[in-house]
Amino acid sequence: MNIMIVGVGGQGTLLASRILGAAAMRAGKQVKLSEVHGMSQRGGSVVTYVKYGDRVDSPVIEKGEADMIIAFEELEAYRSLPYLKKDGVMIVNTQKTNPMPVITGAMSYPENITKTIEEKGINIITCDALELAKQAGNIKAVNVALIGVMAKNSPLSKEIWEGALVDAVPAKFLELNQKAFALGYEQ
Repeated sequence: MNIMIVGVGGQGTLLASRILGAAAMRAGKQVKLSEVHGMSQRGGSVVTYVKYGDRVDSPVIEKGEADMIIAFEELEAYRSLPYLKKDGVMIVNTQKTNPMPVITGAMSYPENITKTIEEKGINIITCDALELAKQAGNIKAVNVALIGVMAKNSPLSKEIWEGALVDAVPAKFLELNQKAFALGYEQ
């Protein structure tokens, strides 16, 4: 499986990739991760490649190779489209995070991004992960709510994912993240 996790700095993409890696390892798979940081401290793009299988030689995912893309933000979903396989799945958080050109007024945020993606024939699953995180008790749990959505649409069992949460999430945040995961899984 070739999975890309895309978002902006501060959204928790790295924890999401650690949970995904832990799940694959629990399933007995070989796992490789590669993180690409833009200006992540300033809200720039962050991309994580996660590959798992019986044998994985390289952590990098080339254009047209991603089985699944998990997008923490709509514009990042659109930017990552060239990496998705023809029959791949894209999970998109409907949250919008304005990039610097929009904040400064130099550009406007594109409208109808998810509709544009759907019109391209992409298999897209949208969810309001921010609302799910609020229901779980903390807006910072957006990442784990999205992992829950992904887990529901992955070949790995729910029990493997639940164990991966225990492996990857600090104990003091585990209950909150378990709630966020469950809410995402129910989508």
